[in-house]
Amino acid sequence: MANSNSNSNSSFKEKLDFRSYKSSGDIDVPDRIIDQIIGQEEAVETVFKAAKQRRNVLLIGEPGIGKSMLAKGMAELLPPEELQDILVYPNMEDNHNPLIGAMPAGEGKKVVMNYKIKAKGQEEKKNMFMMVIIGFIIIVGFILQKYLEAIIAAGIVLLVMMQMKPRSTVMVPKLLVNNESKNTAPFIDATGSHAGALLGDVRHDPYQSGGLGTPAHERVEAGMIHRSNKGVLYVDEIGTLKMKTQQELLTAMQEKKYSITGQSETSSGAMVRSQEVPCDFVLVASGNLQVLEGMHIALRSRIRGYGYEVFMKDSMQDTPENRDKLVQFIAQEVKKDGRIPHFSREAVAEIIREAQRRAGKKDSLTLKLRDLGGLVRAAGDIAKGEGADSVTIAHVISAKKLARTLEQQIADRYIVQRKKYSVFKSEGSEVGRVNGLAIIGDRSGILLPIAAESAPAQSKDEGKIIATGKLGEIAKEAVQNVSALIKKNTGTDISNHDIHIQFLQAYDGVEGDSASVSIATAVVSALENVPVDQSVALTGSLSVRGDVMPVGGVTGKIEAAAEAGMKKVLIPAANMDDVMIEERYKNKIEVIPVENMSDVLEHALIGNGKEGLIEKMKKITDIVPKGILQKPHKPVTH
Repeated sequence: MANSNSNSNSSFKEKLDFRSYKSSGDIDVPDRIIDQIIGQEEAVETVFKAAKQRRNVLLIGEPGIGKSMLAKGMAELLPPEELQDILVYPNMEDNHNPLIGAMPAGEGKKVVMNYKIKAKGQEEKKNMFMMVIIGFIIIVGFILQKYLEAIIAAGIVLLVMMQMKPRSTVMVPKLLVNNESKNTAPFIDATGSHAGALLGDVRHDPYQSGGLGTPAHERVEAGMIHRSNKGVLYVDEIGTLKMKTQQELLTAMQEKKYSITGQSETSSGAMVRSQEVPCDFVLVASGNLQVLEGMHIALRSRIRGYGYEVFMKDSMQDTPENRDKLVQFIAQEVKKDGRIPHFSREAVAEIIREAQRRAGKKDSLTLKLRDLGGLVRAAGDIAKGEGADSVTIAHVISAKKLARTLEQQIADRYIVQRKKYSVFKSEGSEVGRVNGLAIIGDRSGILLPIAAESAPAQSKDEGKIIATGKLGEIAKEAVQNVSALIKKNTGTDISNHDIHIQFLQAYDGVEGDSASVSIATAVVSALENVPVDQSVALTGSLSVRGDVMPVGGVTGKIEAAAEAGMKKVLIPAANMDDVMIEERYKNKIEVIPVENMSDVLEHALIGNGKEGLIEKMKKITDIVPKGILQKPHKPVTH
């Protein structure tokens, strides 16, 4: 099957002329969903193997990278000729235990129709018999001139016969699962379903006595596990299902059949339990890494032991071949939407550039294609609104503003508000105040003002570092590491000082260590009383040795600094290849790479005292520390 996959992909690629196309309309879109999946070659190969052997699959990865498409593609690969119709029959011996019958797809409807024809014939005979009896009673009453008695007797007979009416239809079976005219194996998305929808249920019967009740077999409803028989059952965020439901799902996977009963203890359906219903499905479960914590250990063991676990990629290497795949992706999105024009070659190039930006790392293209598809549709909507024949690069650039994420909209609003209320400054200088940078959401940058102040220590033992601003664990550790770094790199004794660090208006909290450079700069400025250039923004992680380490989201951070009116931004030198800022920001801000704390202070500090501090730091860091390690003692034996 893997060989056929590679042959299929290669033959399809021959149809694509990526080097000479003028618009995305020139690109042929593959018919099979499995061929439309972009950048997940290893996962696709695994799904081919799993489909051939009917193995379960667990897909783990970020949202929007193609997990549900893989599940749908797997359903296309399963053989459809094995599909079955499932019927539920009344049980004459025990009404609360309906019988189950399975037959080839398309036969179930015929069986039900035959039963209905027979039932209709019985009903017509019964009605004829009832009319004869009622007519006889009325005729006798008129002959005997007992009109009132005749009418009363006819009414009683009519009520009795009507009371018996449901009994003639009780023998008609119910078509529980109908697979007539299906060309592919079933694909059932059970994401977020409750126990009744997933495992099947029995409807409540309000008329439970007096002959008016609905027969038990007619109240039986198939669950998603039964409708996915011989096909694929897909459950996203599987760890969110209740443990009891996961356990029942595991039972159904193991036994390949599962009885239907009422899921509500207070319902009359709880009395009904059908025979075991076939549910020979392939489970494709998915989620992110966190979802594994809520997953039943036995269910995961079952998948791992009788299937495959796949960790999906969120980016792919930036190569000509992979760029061609994104061209195919754009053509697919236009065709799926059906309401937007195709993209010009220049517009396609701008989408690919956005894929580079959103990857967040050098030489990579994002595989979060659901978000990228949103940009494609937004650009198409703009072009459609203007009556354009195709989407141009101008439409894509406009769509970037229109299709901003909520986090980016919040970040833009924060910047406007903080400018208005002078929460941060973009010019001048100030001691102990730094414009840090952070990421909110997925990739949206935001300015993070940080203030530091040095005060005499209140403790007799030594000074403390006190940080406020709803810090997470990693951020707290980063703050603590600053003290070791300052002791080593500046030679300043901070044991007699309490250092207060405040993350200004960090209402949503701060997590991560990318503010380490900003914290250290603010603290050094406060201790040494050297001003910080307020037109400079900073980001970067610090080692305790003073080296500036790479961080994530540098592109979003640089753009946020530019929006805030900053003139310079300091980023780790290792992140320079990750910078993919838009053209409109390139003339607004200067990006400066830094490798160590001395580089940071060289560009961030201004005014008197700067040169002396930098010189002192360089002298200290050039000296090999002595006297730190004590002489080793001989081990004591007991």
